[in-house]
Amino acid sequence: MKPLQIGDVTLENNLVLAPMAGITDLPFRLLCKEQGAGLVCMEMVSAKAILYKNKNTEELLQIDEREHPVSLQLFGSDADIISEMAKQIEERPFDILDINMGCPVPKVVNNGDGAALMKNPLLAGKIIEKTVKAIKKPVTVKFRKGFDEEHVNAVELAHIAEESGAAAVTVHGRTREQYYSGKADWDIIRQVKEAVQIPVIGNGDIFSGADAAAMERQTGCDGFMVARGAQGNPWIFKQILHYLESGEELEKPDFKEVADMLLRHARLLLKYKGDYVGIREMRKHAAWYTKGCRNSAKLRGRINEVESYGQLQALFQEVLSYNIP
Repeated sequence: MKPLQIGDVTLENNLVLAPMAGITDLPFRLLCKEQGAGLVCMEMVSAKAILYKNKNTEELLQIDEREHPVSLQLFGSDADIISEMAKQIEERPFDILDINMGCPVPKVVNNGDGAALMKNPLLAGKIIEKTVKAIKKPVTVKFRKGFDEEHVNAVELAHIAEESGAAAVTVHGRTREQYYSGKADWDIIRQVKEAVQIPVIGNGDIFSGADAAAMERQTGCDGFMVARGAQGNPWIFKQILHYLESGEELEKPDFKEVADMLLRHARLLLKYKGDYVGIREMRKHAAWYTKGCRNSAKLRGRINEVESYGQLQALFQEVLSYNIP
């Protein structure tokens, strides 16, 4: 598996766990790292929240030495604030700083942040350039195909990112208007790859090793970013690595292995976030882990009633005793 160089950071392989709000917290990143992710990305952090010392932001900035290399993602639309906050937190142990220019959520976009920056390439360039000059760590940028089909400008933004000093770009093959629906347009990733010299990481619709191989053939991209494909499936990195090296799909984990990973994930979450928050956050992860298994709808209903780790453990011991695959 080929390593990937981003600035002065060498990734062991070119598989990247995408930054996902409310999902890629420290416990989940650790599990994905163990399963072979070459780079794990933290949940996006508001530059303004750091400026105003928002108490909830500190938890988002926590990093474990076992997860390196790790990318910290900032979002915002004020070049001075983003660059200053990047400088302020640079001594923290992240390896790469990513700037979010792709988040489609209305409350982010309506503030001029995230994907809204695709509508203002000059400001986007200013943010990247000021941040690159403010810190020594590599700066990368994540953006989409465009804001909508009438404004497809990923190639232009990639050029701007490269000229502004970005060490790599990630392109999600959907517009902001699409959110996560429809099919990702991998051809735009190919166009970006052909237009710039810096590494290009492809994002969108990677759910298997075969998907990653197909994206590589179609786009020539330097790396692969996995988002929804990793939800409830940290094994996807191991599966993709195996496929790219052997051309064969790994057998999917059986229900016992899924249950063991799910319970380990729960223990990590409770340790990291406390019993009350941890078990409630685990419910959505448990639903993803068990998606597609027999009687999964009924099981999800029971998962949503779980109030403690003991109840979650007892539920899965019961399910295993019935040998539901």
